[in-house]
Amino acid sequence: MYNPQLPMDGNTVTRTPSLNAGAGVFGKNVERHSNERIKHMLKSFGLRTSLIRLKVIDALLTAAQSERSLGVRGIHSQLLELDIPLSFLSVREVLKRLCSEGVITLNADKSYSLHQQAAAVLDGLA
Repeated sequence: MYNPQLPMDGNTVTRTPSLNAGAGVFGKNVERHSNERIKHMLKSFGLRTSLIRLKVIDALLTAAQSERSLGVRGIHSQLLELDIPLSFLSVREVLKRLCSEGVITLNADKSYSLHQQAAAVLDGLA
């Protein structure tokens, strides 16, 4: 079977990403908030950890610290500014899933915020 990612001579190519020490997947320091806290919070809601979930929650936490509210477009824009290439649809689907699981809430103004119970888990109160 033809695989366009393999060389034509039949040899396999192994690619190892070269990341700078202390830099994240996209060449930037990805741990702005403690990812371990976010991972623990997701696990307490029975959700698997994924990079996009970590990034979306981190964007919501950053917005909350600066007393801003973000909708889907705002979160997507913030991720693009950080050179995190996620599609608008991916961000929207993650937000829907996090809402349905009770991790975040959709506010009346179509912005998202962390649910009180999720915030309590992040703060170590639950």
